[in-house]
Amino acid sequence: MQLEQIPLEAPVSPPSRPGTSPAARLRVLHVLSCVGMGGTEHGMLKIVRGLGLAEFEHQICSMRGVDENFVRQMNVPVRVSSVGSGEPGFQFPLFKLARLMKEFRPHIVHTRNFGALEAIAAARLAGVPVAIHSEHGYELEILGGLPLRRRLLCGALYRMADQVFTVTRDLKNYHSTQSRLASSKFRVIYNGVDTEIFGPRPEQAPALRREIAIPADRIVIGSVGRLVPIKDYKTLLHAAEILVREGKNVHVMLVGSGPELPKLQSQAAASTELAGRVSFVPASNRVADLLNAMDVFVLPSISEGMSNTILEAMATGLPLVVSRAGGNPEMVDNGSVGALFDPRDVKTLADHLSHLADDSSLRREYGQAARRRAVDQFSLSGIVRAYHDMYVDLASRRGVWKGN
Repeated sequence: MQLEQIPLEAPVSPPSRPGTSPAARLRVLHVLSCVGMGGTEHGMLKIVRGLGLAEFEHQICSMRGVDENFVRQMNVPVRVSSVGSGEPGFQFPLFKLARLMKEFRPHIVHTRNFGALEAIAAARLAGVPVAIHSEHGYELEILGGLPLRRRLLCGALYRMADQVFTVTRDLKNYHSTQSRLASSKFRVIYNGVDTEIFGPRPEQAPALRREIAIPADRIVIGSVGRLVPIKDYKTLLHAAEILVREGKNVHVMLVGSGPELPKLQSQAAASTELAGRVSFVPASNRVADLLNAMDVFVLPSISEGMSNTILEAMATGLPLVVSRAGGNPEMVDNGSVGALFDPRDVKTLADHLSHLADDSSLRREYGQAARRRAVDQFSLSGIVRAYHDMYVDLASRRGVWKGN
């Protein structure tokens, strides 16, 4: 079997072979559609790091290729493989997956999102004791519902899994309805944020703004994420134009990269109001610092699963203005830690931002409440514990784990 092996600097021990007694460590194979720079991959790595190596051994498998830059940055001693290529077109790696599973001999296969779902069938074919599937977000083309073939496939493969979970109640309701399975088949495990790495550090703001060439007296409205159509950053730029016409001294900072970057740059360059008032900052590992250069965080997505960047902004103590889409309202209560607006509603977004630009005490009140909510409800340690308990419980039921 030809597997794309991505070398890691950290040594990786070969997988131990189970004997007649339950294993000392649970081996978990994490399967994704592709391994790149997205939120699902970063969320997976946070869980892998949090679970540690005392009780678990991890391996990552991609269905369609691996971004070597991501692997170099991930700083986790795990093997990363790919059973397919990143080229478009039909691929059917079911039997490659099954052979990989027989080599690694995982106790648990955890697949994420539709692009990796066939690994559930491979896990059953390979005799893996536990199969778990999770859904982490939406694609633009499925907002109106899944095509019939995809609904049937999801329903069949969800039934094969020992556990299916989503990262928001909104996603749970969506997939329960689309697959025509009872909601009791699904559970919800929210994403988590490291509230030590992400936290308010206002003393950093002046130097960061000088570095990005943002004047010190401007209200910085920022966002972090992939520059893709579903994020709808053009709506944020339109709202910023309204604010400037109203006389608000605002500046937009967009942190990220993606196919929409040239269009957004052209939109900003063509606007008289936005001249010198938009900064595009490439994606980097400095998100925790860059958030501290912002006064308000905005996420204008047309749809959303559960945004890690919302959690990171909350932990940083920023007031939030986010679209009423997907799981966003489950994190941001209107009038508690920020404000909500309907997707593509430029006027309401501009109204919320105008109010916050004028009221520093309200920004501070929302930001402090957001920080408290991040610590109390979405801390990474609590989410890692939920994953740990799920893995251990299901493995114990299959008789492959009895604990240390």
